[in-house]
Amino acid sequence: MTETTLVADPGESKPLREYTEKAYLDYSMYVILDRALPHIGDGLKPVQRRIIYAMSELGLKAPAKHKKSARTVGDVIGKFHPHGDSAAYEAMVLMAQNFSYRYPLIDGQGNWGSPDDPKSFAAMRYTESRLTPFAELLLAELGQGTVTWQPNFDGSLEEPRILPAQIPHVLLNGTTGIAVGMATDIPPHNLREVIGACVYLLEHPKATVEELFELVPAPDFPTDAEIISPPEDLLNTYKTGRGSLRMRATWVAEDGDIVVTALPHQASPAKILEQIAAQMLAKKLPMVADLRDESDHENPTRLVIVPRSNRVDAEVLMSHLFASTDLERTYRINLNMIGLDGRPAVKSLGVILGEWLEYRKDTVRLRLEHRLERVLNRLHILEGLLIAFLNIDEVIAIIRHEDNPKAELMKRFELSSEQAEAILNLRLRQLAKLEEEKIRAEQNELSAERDELEKILASKRRLKTLVRNELESIADEFGDDRRSPVVQREEAQAYSEADLLTSEPVTVVLSEKGWIRAAKGHEVDAGALSYKAGDGFLAAARGRSNQQAILLDSTGRTYALPAHTLPSARGQGEPVTGRLSAPSGATFCGVLLGEDKQRVLMATDAGYGFIATLADLYTKNRSGKSAISVSKGARVLTPTAVPTGANSLVVAISNEGRMLAFPVAELPELARGKGNKIINIPSSRVQAREEWMAFVTVVADEQKLVVYSGKRHHVLKHGDLEHYRGERGRRGNKLPRGFQKVDDIAVTD
Repeated sequence: MTETTLVADPGESKPLREYTEKAYLDYSMYVILDRALPHIGDGLKPVQRRIIYAMSELGLKAPAKHKKSARTVGDVIGKFHPHGDSAAYEAMVLMAQNFSYRYPLIDGQGNWGSPDDPKSFAAMRYTESRLTPFAELLLAELGQGTVTWQPNFDGSLEEPRILPAQIPHVLLNGTTGIAVGMATDIPPHNLREVIGACVYLLEHPKATVEELFELVPAPDFPTDAEIISPPEDLLNTYKTGRGSLRMRATWVAEDGDIVVTALPHQASPAKILEQIAAQMLAKKLPMVADLRDESDHENPTRLVIVPRSNRVDAEVLMSHLFASTDLERTYRINLNMIGLDGRPAVKSLGVILGEWLEYRKDTVRLRLEHRLERVLNRLHILEGLLIAFLNIDEVIAIIRHEDNPKAELMKRFELSSEQAEAILNLRLRQLAKLEEEKIRAEQNELSAERDELEKILASKRRLKTLVRNELESIADEFGDDRRSPVVQREEAQAYSEADLLTSEPVTVVLSEKGWIRAAKGHEVDAGALSYKAGDGFLAAARGRSNQQAILLDSTGRTYALPAHTLPSARGQGEPVTGRLSAPSGATFCGVLLGEDKQRVLMATDAGYGFIATLADLYTKNRSGKSAISVSKGARVLTPTAVPTGANSLVVAISNEGRMLAFPVAELPELARGKGNKIINIPSSRVQAREEWMAFVTVVADEQKLVVYSGKRHHVLKHGDLEHYRGERGRRGNKLPRGFQKVDDIAVTD
């Protein structure tokens, strides 16, 4: 198979693969280097750099009057950035929004958007703009030999390749961008902190990121919301250049209400209120009565959350809202930028500051060299002018009588072309004696400046000191306090479903055929409820509506159903098998309801059992979980709640009328298993269904045991059970004649 070729012109052909690969790589590099990523030198993307330069060329610096933004955008796209006007204007808007930029570069008049909707800005024909004083830190040294110039897109003008930034702007305002195969997410930082780190790095070139982290503890956003990321995470981010950051809104309690005073960076108040309102409509926030947005000019952020009562725990409520709304947000950090080598790379904090300081020192050196050259040129001119003043009559005569006075002056006084030209350009008024004194004064001043410049350029230490002093001066003029405090907070926890439920007393009723329902209150006679034909009462459990009903089946598996989801006892309920996946042929043996720490006696009629807690029996699985092992031929008995009394007794009764009582403490506490022997019944007799443990329960100190046999019943107080006391696993003693065939037992107070 031959490779497809693409004919560019009659004399040239290329393999399609090679052509497309080169075209895509060219496009990728263009997007990376000329559109999406900032340069470490001035911290700007090309469109931002061109906007600021175009505004300075239009004279729109800080002291100037505002001009229509359309004028600026027109210049930007017409002279430097041949792209859409909307893209240029959006980039311009971002630099003017004080809620987007930590240190705005553009001072705007009109509607430039709001925190609620950053893209709600007016059209460029309506807004006006000029540069802020802070933008001067990027432009001040532009005409001082510090910039490499390049032709614009059509070669008709020149534009700066990188602006001579006097501050590490790449960290101060940050930026986001998506290129081809890479992205950048640089958060803003505090000017004082970053300059403090730069000064420290100048004095300690081998400083570690840990040392710099002491000076720059976290980003600093244009919001008063808290940064709650752990310090170790932030340090790791500054070490690797990649990580994440969490911000949380700040709030205060005010007359029983919760007032949110600051939101995370770029979080929308309207969206947050919408998120909370949606939860209220879904009845997931029953403890919130009302929401209000009271934000105004004096209070830019003031969201009021009104709890339903003063019993609502504000801390817990806000923890839920932090976990479930934009009151807490996570931001990605990716310190990806174009370095001094012209290559994109993810850099650590130390590398960024170190590389920028190299850029700054080079810029200052170029500025000083440019100034020194200007000073030397001026001194050279002054030297010629001084010669002319000392020989003024002869100079005038040469100018009056010679056909080529410039050449004659150069020959007579050994002047350079520039000196002779300067003499010829003198005005008559400058021939006064006073001018000679001015020249000598300027000469002395410039000579001193020349000596100082040469000293600085000859000494790395002096150059470093100059850079440090300039940085400290900028920090004094433009620096401000940190806005986003770094605070240690606990992890936000959303309400669980149980937390959101009202806690009301309920009685869960289970029928013999496995139908389940829940009745309000504990004063319910479960046996008197109506049941389907052929069905009847099996078990009931009392508890709260926000608890889980634990069911036990004949295979020893347990299941859980939220009590508040069960059908009302006004009807006959619904089959449990419709909600759960029990093994084929399994029947349900009992139901439990209570706190997770409630202890329960689990047993089989083989005479084995153990103590478990409801938490041990809980499962989210529809198929349940194995709780108690069932011996061959044995059956699961209805589980029994264990009272808290210290002297409670386990009472077991066999089908032959033997009863054994022993302390609960003799049974082990297990999460699952077979358990220990409660009453001694040979396994062969259990398998043959000749003998088994018919009943088992727990009797507390103050309770009585009622034994039913036919129409008769026998009441035993706690003391009466002493006759049947024995070690766990014994055979027990016979009940009185006439009560050895036990039909049922009950425990009463």
